[in-house]
Amino acid sequence: MTQVLIVDDEPNLLDLLRDYLKREGYEVATAEDGPAAIEEARRLDPALIVLDVMLPGIDGIEVCRQIRRFSDAYILMLTARAEEIDKIIGLSVGADDYVTKPFSPREVVARVKALLRRPRAGGQDMPPAESIPLRVGDLVIDEAAHTVTLAGAPVALTAREFSLLATLARHPRRVFTRAQLLEQVWGDYYDDHVVDVHIGNLRKKLEEDMAHPRYITTVRGVGYRMTPDDAR
Repeated sequence: MTQVLIVDDEPNLLDLLRDYLKREGYEVATAEDGPAAIEEARRLDPALIVLDVMLPGIDGIEVCRQIRRFSDAYILMLTARAEEIDKIIGLSVGADDYVTKPFSPREVVARVKALLRRPRAGGQDMPPAESIPLRVGDLVIDEAAHTVTLAGAPVALTAREFSLLATLARHPRRVFTRAQLLEQVWGDYYDDHVVDVHIGNLRKKLEEDMAHPRYITTVRGVGYRMTPDDAR
């Protein structure tokens, strides 16, 4: 059975979501505060985590950040705040999707199913990695080893960042629209803003000058491309 971890400090909501997900055939565990969420995520290694933003102990944004250090579980965040900045912050630390309160439990179940249908970055349902490392200037992406180095120094990327970078590097010069990158990396994700957030995260880790990026170029009105040396 697929393991789902629900984290919320409202007992009624916790019980409601647990019941709905169990009826859909999921194995469900729960936690009611930030520290317990991190502990349970490490112990259970769930496939997906439903994570409330407002939690006692440690808030959901920080919980998400810490979980991303050791887990590639899908993270569906619950928030009572609809402002775009909250969504951007959540996505920047590794969340995969958002649901804003109040919501229907059926909506949460639908989002859970949609997330679990996506190919997991680095998972067994992804295409085989190429055996020859991809090179763009000083940047080397080794898909077989799942490593990235820049001028010989290792670069720590999340699984999603790695998949996005490898997708661009396999086709230098090709301009990918946000929709194409969503399809390649996220599967059926519907919000193309997540691409911009992850591109920004990659640039922070790869670029010396964010205003004049060397590796990932924005093609205004279209999307992004990897820029080989002879095109710079």
